[in-house]
Amino acid sequence: MSLVKDGLIIFILFLLFGASHSVLASHKIKLWIIKRLGNKIAFYRLFYNISSVLIFFLFWFTAPKPYVIIYDLHYPFDLIILVLQIFSLFGLLWASSKIDVKEFLGINQIKRFFNGTYKIEELDEDVEFIADGMFKYSRHPIYFFSMLFLGLRPSMDFFYLEFFILSIIYFIVGSYYEEKKLIERLGVRYLEYQKNVPRFIPYKIFINDFNK
Repeated sequence: MSLVKDGLIIFILFLLFGASHSVLASHKIKLWIIKRLGNKIAFYRLFYNISSVLIFFLFWFTAPKPYVIIYDLHYPFDLIILVLQIFSLFGLLWASSKIDVKEFLGINQIKRFFNGTYKIEELDEDVEFIADGMFKYSRHPIYFFSMLFLGLRPSMDFFYLEFFILSIIYFIVGSYYEEKKLIERLGVRYLEYQKNVPRFIPYKIFINDFNK
């Protein structure tokens, strides 16, 4: 019974994290900030990232972690999974290399604010259309490799398994709302990209190679 209770608490805490993360990222919140602060929304992206990290750590350290092992792989299977996890990390780094890190963190926005070039219509980020590198094969390669990295573990306990499942759900739901915003900002260009590139699993990479 205590395991069910712990599982429910983990779910509620993750839900609170996900809800706060999504609300703070919403278009309505950003427009509300613009009405009150104008172009000072340039500072919002950095605030959003810092608050998201703090809320996540609050979830991580307050969530119960019952000592229930789901599986614990032995040699050589643990080594195989570990190698695959390392490959997924390299994939994550490759996909992330196409992202402007300073823009993602919110540093560029603050620089533009102080040099007088920040455009309020950017909201909190200058959206860039990316369709090269791993983005040629997956619309959300960072989410895809993150899911692989989180799931490929030589051992798995109850807390981490629930966290992993909830993370996958969050990535799926989050990608849906993220794409709605991208369609609003990029229009037909993104709709065409959406038709031709899978959401997560880059299965077309094998089809393209075979056709060659």
